[in-house]
Parts: sequence; structure tokens; C-alpha cells
Amino acid sequence: MKYIEFGLGNTWLIRTETELDDGTEYEEKGVVRPIRLQSIYLRVWIGKTVLIVDLRQGFKRSKKSRFAMKFIIGITSR
Repeated sequence: MKYIEFGLGNTWLIRTETELDDGTEYEEKGVVRPIRLQSIYLRVWIGKTVLIVDLRQGFKRSKKSRFAMKFIIGITSR
């Protein structure tokens, strides 16, 4: 699964995070192609609370152990 993200709070303004089948993941600067659109999401991370609005999965709220401030628009791709 690939997550292409645009926004403030990550290492780069535009990045692609790739999640492999064995659970490992890595990130790269910019957009990595090919893109096979699965969904579009908005992620807002305030403190330890993360709010996600995803077109396919709906609304999710979760807690994280680390403190961060992020505002991200992303694309989920295969």
C-alpha cells in the first residue's frame, strides 16, 4: 500500500510512504508512481489525538503516544 501525502508536519511537504506486505515501511520525498487511486483522506494530528476523514473508511479518531501537529491531505494507492 502507498500513501502519498501533501501537507505540514511530515519530514517533507510532499512524500510517499510505502508499506510492504511484511509490515515494514519506508518513505521517499515526492510522489512515487504508479498511482492506483484507492481513496483520499484528510488527517489532522493535534497533540496526541489524530482525526482522519477517509472517503472509503469514513471518520476515525485515535490516540498516539507521541505529541505532534500535522495537517495532511493524502491519497491511498496500491
